[in-house]
Amino acid sequence: MAIAVLMEWFGMPYENKKTASLQQDLSLFSFILAFVSAAVISPFYEEIIYRGFFYTWLKRKGGIVVGLVGSSFIFMLVHIPTYNTLPVNFFSGLVVAWVYEKTKSLLPSMIIHACFNGIAVILTAVA
Repeated sequence: MAIAVLMEWFGMPYENKKTASLQQDLSLFSFILAFVSAAVISPFYEEIIYRGFFYTWLKRKGGIVVGLVGSSFIFMLVHIPTYNTLPVNFFSGLVVAWVYEKTKSLLPSMIIHACFNGIAVILTAVA
């Protein structure tokens, strides 16, 4: 949240096509669809790909720092074209990769990722 506040302070808006789309068509169905997609489906497969595969592979090739930064950078890049969220995506990638490193389990990373995305969808819907 601090990164989002700093981005706004520096003139980088947090709105993007995804948030605008949800806000324009805010029905119960569109909210549930957005929530399930962002807070259930995406964290599951993204953590398997970006932490389970990329982080593990990069860590083996270059160590923990290369794994953390490299997997977070890849995670950030795949979220283009939502350019205004890239700093948040990079930082959250670092956090969940670090959690994965410390716990040796994808489940805590999936839960953190799901909570972050779920809160983002809720805040988008009520904004």
